[in-house]
This record gives sequence, structure tokens and C-alpha cells, in this order.
Amino acid sequence: MDIFHMLLLFVVGFIGSFLSGMLGIGGAIVKYPLLLLIPPLFGFHTLTAHEISGISALDVLFVSLAGVIGFRNGGYLNKSLIITMGISVTIGTLIGSFGSLQLSEAQINIVYGILALLAAIMMFIPKTQIDDMPLDEVIYSKPLAASLAFIVGIGSGIVGAGGGFLLVPIMLLILRIPTRMTIASSLAITFISSIAGSIGKISTGQIEYLTASIVIIAGILAAPLGARISKNMNTKTLQGLLAVLILGTAVKIWVDILK
Repeated sequence: MDIFHMLLLFVVGFIGSFLSGMLGIGGAIVKYPLLLLIPPLFGFHTLTAHEISGISALDVLFVSLAGVIGFRNGGYLNKSLIITMGISVTIGTLIGSFGSLQLSEAQINIVYGILALLAAIMMFIPKTQIDDMPLDEVIYSKPLAASLAFIVGIGSGIVGAGGGFLLVPIMLLILRIPTRMTIASSLAITFISSIAGSIGKISTGQIEYLTASIVIIAGILAAPLGARISKNMNTKTLQGLLAVLILGTAVKIWVDILK
């Protein structure tokens, strides 16, 4: 791997992780298509879907932790929500990450496309304004939160994501959690999920470690910057950015699948 290839991977990792920290997602929603499509444009070999899902799983582990550290002050981390959804998403992720070895490259890409499309649809559904609610008055259905997290975990385990890009719209639209609490808590849940995902991908030999190291280093630097900027942004702007990002990614991956 030459220096230009390493620099390109670093830039991809930095951009994806900056958005991750700012929007409360693990970053795989951005990095999966970037790692799949960008290197070949510059003449480098194409990473397989299994390799990218493995890299993403390990990357999300470090990037989501860096994002959580950025939100550790301010009271935005809902411990009850993190524990409830974190346990369920971890179980689902273990199932998905180990099972992904049995899927073909095309099948993994299709699972990713379905997840991204579902997330995009949920982000564009109008939401009741609840961001003025005091953080200590937030309530939600624990059985519903646990069930949805388990389903998200299976899909995200397959593609190597922490599930943040689905957890965020679920928490905003269905569980009715305020935006900033959603962003902070989803990063913590994503971190828990990514532990299980990384175990599954490492155990099944799906990680390209040099590429993963470069992307992870970029992510550790970028995610806290994104989290810091997020605290000073309008919540409607944050939701709009996430919706556009997820929709664009969903459209791109389905265009490639249907070619």
C-alpha cells in the first residue's frame, strides 16, 4: 500500500467519522459506500463487501467511543435507554455478524441497501417537536425499545455497522426521544453493539487490519470534533443533515445493486 492510498483511506475515515460524531451515527452508513466506491476510482483494488463490513465493525467500535467521550458532559446520555437498547442490539449484532459469513457479497450489499432505505424513510416522516422537554422527564416503552434494537442489531451485524443510522430515526420517531439525547445515547448504544460486531468479524476472519488501522486513526481524531460542533447546532439542522445523508447513501447503493 503506497502513501497516496493510505492518505485516501485517511480522508475517507476522517469525513465519515466527523459526520458520525456530529449526527450520532457510528459512521458505517457513510464509510461503507465510500470504501466500496472511492478506492477503485483512483486505481486501487476494490475491497470486498466482507472486508468492508469487517473494517466498519472495528472502526465503529473506536469512533463511537470517541463520540461518546465528546458528549460525556451535559446530561444527554440516558443510562436507562443505553442499557435497555444496548443489551438487545448486542444480542442481535452477535447473531448478524457471525451469520454474515454465510452470505454472498451481493447479499450483504442488499442488506445494507434495505437498512439505509428504511432509515431514510423514517427520517423524512414528520416528527412532533419534543426537544423542549426537560431531559429528566423523558419516558419511553422499554419492551418496544428492546425489540427494535434487537432487529436493528441483526441487520447492522451483517454489514458491520453499529446501527446508529437506524437507531437515531427510531429513537426520534417511534420512541420520541429529544434530538440531542438521541444523538448522544445512540453513540453509546452503537459502541456497545460494535463490541459484539467486532468479535464476530474478527472470529470469522473478515477484517483487513492495515486498512482498518488507517480508518480508525482518522476516526479517533474526527469524531470528537463532530460531537463538539453538534452541541452548538440547531436540532432541526442536525435532523435535516442526517436525513439527506442517509437518503443519498440509500439511493447510491440501490443504483449500484440494480445495475
